[in-house]
Amino acid sequence: MWNERYARANRLPEPKEWQDLARPAFHDHVSIAAPSRSGTTHLTIETILQGEGWDKGWRTIKEMAGNFRQVTERSFGVPEAVNSGQVGVGIVIDFFAFSAQASGFPVKFVYPSVSTIVPANVGIVSNAPNRAAAQAFVDFLLSPAGQEVLLEPSIRRLPVNPAVYAKAPADYPNPFTDPRLGRLLPFDADLSESRTAVVDTLFDQLISFQLEALKGVTKSIHEVEAALARKDNAAARKLVSEARDLIAAMPVSVEQASSAELRAAFTGGRQKGARQAELEQQWAAFARDRYAQARAKVEDAAKLAR
Repeated sequence: MWNERYARANRLPEPKEWQDLARPAFHDHVSIAAPSRSGTTHLTIETILQGEGWDKGWRTIKEMAGNFRQVTERSFGVPEAVNSGQVGVGIVIDFFAFSAQASGFPVKFVYPSVSTIVPANVGIVSNAPNRAAAQAFVDFLLSPAGQEVLLEPSIRRLPVNPAVYAKAPADYPNPFTDPRLGRLLPFDADLSESRTAVVDTLFDQLISFQLEALKGVTKSIHEVEAALARKDNAAARKLVSEARDLIAAMPVSVEQASSAELRAAFTGGRQKGARQAELEQQWAAFARDRYAQARAKVEDAAKLAR
């Protein structure tokens, strides 16, 4: 989602795809919540990884991250910052933007082509002390009247009852009839579950806790590429390409991410705490080293581009 007034004031183009947020124009104008603190953000990151593949997906995520102004600790902080104009663009799930629009904020929203729709869940706990009331709530939630509540401006979620969309506003997204939404990525929940802790920890160690270094080298790359657009230099372009590859490099392969070894390090076993801390330190050191190497190459490229 993005704030239209902010975008006009800062001459930001309308983003349509994830890669758009990696463009130089968006540097320091984008906000996201940490996936380790926000389940909805984790789903977004996992969707990019599933849609683009592990290595290409992380490259896209890191290239966007080089433009992040901040990584917040709560998902609500992102739409609030966009609504108020503190930041231009927020990576959010749809209903944050739809409810903001219904409340009069000057914001727009787009589903990138690499997106998914993940249904929310409802259930009754075993041996619930108020089972009858719980069942009544679930029955109401799934009834036409309960589904229509989801259309209210303060909520604006997607009902699971197709008939309810007849009462939705004209521009309301309808996953049952909109061909664009019908083509969205099928989400592999089992794959996501198998590597949740690894993905979230990688994001923190490579991005959240290294954000200033990542932003700095990304801005330098943008500046050198702008200079090369005016006066090309093959050697400098090669150095920039090598720098981008260093930034995109990952300390963990797709196979390792779901391996029993890494799952045990984060989810169980006596040695969990020590092994998890060891991996976090290794991944943080990996990021610091690669970003420093990338910066050195960009500095050399800048000299050639003068």
